[in-house]
Amino acid sequence: MSDACCEPTPADTATDAAEPDHGPDRWWQVRELQLAAAAAVLLGFGWLLGRSGAETAGTVVELVAVVVAASTFVPGALRNLRHRRVGVGTLMTIAAIGAVALGQYPEAAMLGILFSIAEGLEHYAVTRTRRGLRALLSLVPPTATVLRDGAEATVAPDELALGDRMLLRPGERAATDGVIRVGRTSLDLSAITGESVPVEAGPGDELHAGAINGGGAIEVEVTARAADSSLARIVHIVEEAQERKGAGQRLADTIAKPLVPAIMILAALVAGIGSLFGDPMLWIERALVVLVAASPCALAIAVPLTVVAAIGASSRHGALIKGGAALEELGRIRVVALDKTGTLTRNTPQVVATVTAPGIADAEVLAAAAALEARSEHPLAAAILAATAQPATPAADVTAVPGHGLTGTLDGRALRLGKPGWIDPGPLSADVTRLQEAGATVVIVERDGSVVGAIAVRDELRPEAPEAVDRLRRLGVDVAMLTGDNERTARALAADAGITTVHAELLPEDKANLLPTLADGRRVAMVGDGINDAPALATADVGIAMGAMGTDVAIETADVALMGEDLRHLPQVLSHARRARRIMVQNIGFSLAIITVLIPLAATGVLGLATVVFIHEFAEVLVIANAIRAAKATALPGLTSAPTTGGPVHVTVAPAVHVLGDACCPPSGPVTTTSTGSAPVGDLPLLPLAAPGTAGQSDLDPCDAGRQEP
Repeated sequence: MSDACCEPTPADTATDAAEPDHGPDRWWQVRELQLAAAAAVLLGFGWLLGRSGAETAGTVVELVAVVVAASTFVPGALRNLRHRRVGVGTLMTIAAIGAVALGQYPEAAMLGILFSIAEGLEHYAVTRTRRGLRALLSLVPPTATVLRDGAEATVAPDELALGDRMLLRPGERAATDGVIRVGRTSLDLSAITGESVPVEAGPGDELHAGAINGGGAIEVEVTARAADSSLARIVHIVEEAQERKGAGQRLADTIAKPLVPAIMILAALVAGIGSLFGDPMLWIERALVVLVAASPCALAIAVPLTVVAAIGASSRHGALIKGGAALEELGRIRVVALDKTGTLTRNTPQVVATVTAPGIADAEVLAAAAALEARSEHPLAAAILAATAQPATPAADVTAVPGHGLTGTLDGRALRLGKPGWIDPGPLSADVTRLQEAGATVVIVERDGSVVGAIAVRDELRPEAPEAVDRLRRLGVDVAMLTGDNERTARALAADAGITTVHAELLPEDKANLLPTLADGRRVAMVGDGINDAPALATADVGIAMGAMGTDVAIETADVALMGEDLRHLPQVLSHARRARRIMVQNIGFSLAIITVLIPLAATGVLGLATVVFIHEFAEVLVIANAIRAAKATALPGLTSAPTTGGPVHVTVAPAVHVLGDACCPPSGPVTTTSTGSAPVGDLPLLPLAAPGTAGQSDLDPCDAGRQEP
């Protein structure tokens, strides 16, 4: 708090940056609290000496108590003055010196003791909150087993190189990200995604740092250095995000920045004008009391500490909130627009039916469709290729027609694959309608101008989707579904999820353009997982990326990233953000109320220095305690949270600088930090939270404009 309104010196900043790893583990180990306790003991001893008749000795002990208590903030205040910076510590220093000059030694000691206690509690609260986030890094094991030159070798996580083959036995944690090359297993990702259900994985599947191998032994090809792994990126992204200020923090900064010099001017006016009409010593004393009463200590930390606590708690529950601004906006959301594929559905479509024209076999229709989809990464293509018995022969001259489908040639015959409407189903119209009403996506296959068949693909609704939608409604949030799929399919699936507002057959830009209409003056959030959702994610007040562990574009565009696939993370993070925002408003209101009430009472002499010091610092402790409440988040049934405490960190990751921003002054310059006793390292780049080579998916509609075709 001594630096609450002025930027710390570079040396101080470097120390603070490393604090999450090197700070005290227990509150009684905090230096400010230790010195405050020592000063309190000295003050009590001095009071006893005075009561026993040894007044001179008692006075000396009380002065020593003042020096001990003031040693926590006076040196910093003097350093700031040398750099022409005035902060709360400056006000407290002036008040302490003035109290000593007036002979009020016990009051000066009490000021230093209580201010040191509040400052120590703030530092401990911030350190504990940051350490709770960095506990994720303790999930990285101290060693990893790699296969080199045909033999097993044990290395530290930082020694893993790209392309190494990492051997993961049952029960072991992954030291970094990779791709499984040999073996099948089940992976426990609860510490990363907040979901307790194991995930089956085999060759070609991605594996993230911190995942627990719950099955057989597997070989994993390393795709990221330990310092650049998904866990490291989570920590770094959140630490960087805590610097991004929202409206509440900017309001507190706007008020606090001019308040310190204004307080000094007010105190000078009280002393000067009062001395003209009364006892100068009395009015000087009242001016010192005003200095303490008006100090914006609580206001300066009201919002930043809440943001640090709330974002850290969310990260342990499978959600990354990218800054205070996103946190505040999330707390205001009243409308949520959900993408269908990959958000409401599992994003694992399967062919559920094939309808053919007379004389045409199912295999013939599937082969023609597979020829057009052979080189596509669209989920619809994957479903069709999986349903084809024989390897597909790629068609020639394949062209994507945006908003409609695909064209190409195979063995000299023209092929078309697309949505009903672009291709007339003809005699298959009744079957197409029936399949769409059953919730399937239907594509028509045409050869040489004649319809040969229709393929129905269905992406099943996530089992938790109805519960998640119901929880959103209980929060007072309106829910809508936006999709590029056809109207009948969309409405069938929406009915199963309990959603009544449905907008179908939308292109990516249509989703973005529709959001203001859905919002109707309210805050709206867009939830999506793919490339085609990026425009809507950017347009919404809050963009929320679903399943962000594997989607580069969405995590870059979104304000909030849900790392897992369980849709219940959405109502959980919305509820948490609302609570955090309420805490911010409470802290700001309480801090301003304390200043507003204490200033006139101090200026008129109703309250003395000791009383004002006690009330002021007690109010600050209340603000800190209230802010820490934002660090508590309860996981919904079926979800889990990452550990809040952990052992040693076995991977070198640079902490972000200036995690808890100052209230008034701009940064003084770049700082190089070190972490966990390792060699100095630079700041990590703000990388997308996804494994290399992954791409987002679009809606299941075969004519999505964003799909990539050869």
